[in-house]
Amino acid sequence: MFEAIASGLAGLTAGFLNLQWSNVVMIGIGCLLLYLGIRKDFEPLLLVPIGFGAIMVNIPLADLMEAHGFLKTIYDFGIITELFPLLIFIGIGAMTDFGPVLENPYTFLLGAAGQFGIFLTLLLALALGFDKLDAVTIGIIGACDGPTVIYVASQYAPHLLGAVSVAAYSYMSLVPVLQPPIMKVLTTEKERRIIMKTHKRSVSKTTRILFPIIITVVGGLIAPKGLPLLGTIMLGNLMKESGVVPRLTNASQNEIANIVTLLLGISVGATMSGPQFVKPQTLIILSLGLLAICLDTVCGVLFGKVLKVLTGGKVNPLIGAAGISAFPMSARVVQKEGFKYNKRNYLLMHAMGANAGGQIGSVMAAAVMLSVLKGMGII
Repeated sequence: MFEAIASGLAGLTAGFLNLQWSNVVMIGIGCLLLYLGIRKDFEPLLLVPIGFGAIMVNIPLADLMEAHGFLKTIYDFGIITELFPLLIFIGIGAMTDFGPVLENPYTFLLGAAGQFGIFLTLLLALALGFDKLDAVTIGIIGACDGPTVIYVASQYAPHLLGAVSVAAYSYMSLVPVLQPPIMKVLTTEKERRIIMKTHKRSVSKTTRILFPIIITVVGGLIAPKGLPLLGTIMLGNLMKESGVVPRLTNASQNEIANIVTLLLGISVGATMSGPQFVKPQTLIILSLGLLAICLDTVCGVLFGKVLKVLTGGKVNPLIGAAGISAFPMSARVVQKEGFKYNKRNYLLMHAMGANAGGQIGSVMAAAVMLSVLKGMGII
């Protein structure tokens, strides 16, 4: 009888006895993500489920990521199949207004310039010894677009999924902290005070409807491997602009997006097991991801300065910082910084154009890299 009781007590302590130091570290990181999401309001829709998933997967002997385990089932269903990030993209498309880009087409160029950090970081990752697929996955953190990062990582570097996903969403929430110092260093006070005139052009409904169709066809022909990413975001936008499927649009923006966001976050957290996550490589990846987003901002602002020269001083270079895909967060940062130096400065709509262009630019950057890898026979 005493032996049976002893065995039972041993079973109750098995979890503690099998707890590794790396599990403890990751439980702490999970709690940190919860703190950032709950107390600091940093991307709470993602950081809360990611943080809680990280805590659960680091409890020994729960077997949540073993065959038929709770987290493994969700992961296989939505991440391995690419379903979750693509459904999120439909919702993003349904919530995005590309009107500012269509009103001021030059802002699309800023959205393209804001992706150069991806390619620069890719080259640096290759120089540091990462293989091609890992380097592409690390570079795409610079897209500042969580679903794009998850899509690429889940297919071509699943062992990096936890690190790159946490980096993407964490740094996206830190855009208001990361961008202003870079904007200030790269521009003069005179440049920051430039007032941009708003030339309101009416964009016809026909143009708004044709835009996602044309982008899908042209982008798909240029980079077919990225068509799932590009096509889903454009489908969502087409549903919104057509106005004939309000139920599908509303579902994409709300119910579907909310459910998938929850499951996506838990799945990402499930990849953050201590023994696989706590290693020097993870710190390098996090550092490269931070560098990628900073370089995106640098390239965007520098191209804004080029446009300022080409237009005879009519473009405020600050709007180039909105060329990343953190929509609409970086556009708000631009407005705040411009208003700080000139109370008559209203840059929001110009920045929104660059920001919407960055949304497409980040997807196209991923599509181009995947298509190049396909052409090289690597994937």
